[in-house]
Amino acid sequence: MIAPYLRKKQRVILLILFLFICTTAVISMGIGYSSLSYDRLIPVLFGEGTFKEQFVLFSIRLPRIAITLLAGMALAMSGAILQVVMRNDLADPGVVGINAGAGVAVAFFFLFIPIQATSFAYIIPFVAFLGALLTAIMIYILSYNKQTGLQPIRLVLIGIGFATAFSGLMVVLISGADRTKVDFIAKWLAGGIWGLDWAFVLALLPWLIVLVPFILYKAPRLNVLQFNDPVAIGIGVSLDRERLVLLLVAVALAASAVSVTGGIAFVGLMAPHIARALVGPRNELSLPVAMLMGGALLLLADTIGRNLVEPDGLPAGVLVSLIGAPYFVYLLWKKK
Repeated sequence: MIAPYLRKKQRVILLILFLFICTTAVISMGIGYSSLSYDRLIPVLFGEGTFKEQFVLFSIRLPRIAITLLAGMALAMSGAILQVVMRNDLADPGVVGINAGAGVAVAFFFLFIPIQATSFAYIIPFVAFLGALLTAIMIYILSYNKQTGLQPIRLVLIGIGFATAFSGLMVVLISGADRTKVDFIAKWLAGGIWGLDWAFVLALLPWLIVLVPFILYKAPRLNVLQFNDPVAIGIGVSLDRERLVLLLVAVALAASAVSVTGGIAFVGLMAPHIARALVGPRNELSLPVAMLMGGALLLLADTIGRNLVEPDGLPAGVLVSLIGAPYFVYLLWKKK
């Protein structure tokens, strides 16, 4: 049973995060290469703006805000699941190589498979999912030991190795590619938000609509998986089946996010840790907080990044990494 004061604390934190996201979104609507006066936002939202104002807000700003928010939520939920399933506080879809696997699949598909531009946004998440899934399976197999089970530190090290290897493979893939395609891959590697159209929002949204309620439903099972294997088995949990299902969900969320945002790491690492520090380890409490925290982190990083350097800005993935990399080192030091 969850203490009432924790429930109340969670609701307060969720409200604060929601207000923070709304504030950041409003700021993001107004600032940028083509600025939009804040006193014009409400009239433009209700269709009373000029053609330029309507175009900037509805075709550029709002899709980008929606994509960064949804992708941040997906990455945070994915990281929270991986940290429980793999029993490793350092697990993150970017750190353990899942994002890199998705990136190689997307790069290969983009470079070598001809496809209509109108279908691109909807097919890419599935391509990323397949690449991320194969990567996750290989990492899991290589990290598992029959005698001792899953090896957490070994998993992180193997994941980092996969991420490095896939980065090298990405360079090989783009070495002889067309310049415009190389620019796209380079932007993806840096964690730039490249899916900037409503089609990409519609491609990303169904994954969260289906998978987030499923994860929240599975929160009690995630609590059980945090115990060691004998305890979980004694309670009656089918470990292999639960881990497989949850791993598939985590991979699907991460792949759907990075397919439109590029290789963004550390959001899935930081958001669950911050959430657990605020409301405790119970997943019924921490998962919703982690989800909003991930959306807020990525939205804030993108809003700051795209206004730091003119005209293209700094990729959101770079800004998140500037914060996340030291935090990752701190967690490694803490686990010594």
